[in-house]
Amino acid sequence: MNNLKVFGRIQVAKRSYSPLPVDPLLRFKAISQTQKAPRVLITGSLGQLGRGLNSVYKYMYGSECVVMSDIVRLPANATDVSDYNYLDILNQGSIEEIVVNKNIDTIVHFSALLSAVGETNVPLALQVNCRGVENILQVAAKHKLKVFIPSTIGAFGPTTPRENTPDLTVQCPTTIYGVSKVYAERLGEYFNHRFGVDFRSMRFPGIISATKPGGGTTDYAIQIFYDALQKGKHTCYLRPDTRLPMMYDTDCMASIIQLLSAESESLKRRTYNVTGFSFTPEEIADAIRRVMPGFEIDYDICPTRQAIADSWPKSLDDSEARKDWGWNPEYGLEETVQVMFALLRREEEKPTKIVSTA
Repeated sequence: MNNLKVFGRIQVAKRSYSPLPVDPLLRFKAISQTQKAPRVLITGSLGQLGRGLNSVYKYMYGSECVVMSDIVRLPANATDVSDYNYLDILNQGSIEEIVVNKNIDTIVHFSALLSAVGETNVPLALQVNCRGVENILQVAAKHKLKVFIPSTIGAFGPTTPRENTPDLTVQCPTTIYGVSKVYAERLGEYFNHRFGVDFRSMRFPGIISATKPGGGTTDYAIQIFYDALQKGKHTCYLRPDTRLPMMYDTDCMASIIQLLSAESESLKRRTYNVTGFSFTPEEIADAIRRVMPGFEIDYDICPTRQAIADSWPKSLDDSEARKDWGWNPEYGLEETVQVMFALLRREEEKPTKIVSTA
């Protein structure tokens, strides 16, 4: 057992992959040294990617640059959160009040119901994902704000080419989440050319990070680490050969910062594909076994989530993002598995919780 570390009942092999990028936050320093500090409002900041982006912005520009908001009480242990405000995005006046009172110049709009959750409550998804976007864009137009609203691979559908899906292609999604994201893309682009709103968006794959899952179809790729630590086994709701694109959290944060920092004149479009790597449940299980010998996976297919996954791309073409504003991911599958287990080692026996945006 010289090459193993024990977490409860689970034995985890020590590092066997090539070294990770040196200090992942270093990639943000060059941007902060050449850009004026923004005043950023993050909606939906307690879920999905909000807390991570808050930490990155604070690292870059200091604690005064970010205003966080959501519709739930702030958790007692949320020591990384500051300047937190209740905000109902369905109330346009409340959005405008924070923008004016906090002198906001940039909105990062994360509030949304994700794919699997949206299918269980379509009326609420329409309200949050569509009316919320309308309110954000109208406030942005009035106060001349920069706006980032993430899109998703869910904005594509079964008639979309599934291999190396390009930026411009057929978009006929089969979920209310996907439909609402196509609406957000089109409405943001309309507000850009009609009212001059500096709207920017990216179609994200599944995102793997250290935050609680939020109801997305790609959440298995995250839950699998939690289950590996706690039980040494994961039951997957997708078929073993279901290939989907993914991205590690640090790369996701970098893509948002890079796109928001890019000169507007360099952007050939307002919505870009970005991706890190693609894998199947079987492939990530194999990668985990190289770190955790004896890890097991079995399958209990969820028809709803499988149908959603089968309508999405297997891989994305993000060459235009690379060309226009220098997008370049640093993490592949093996690096992501390595860093996730590094986080688990750091937390000892505490389970690592992870999130997906798709």
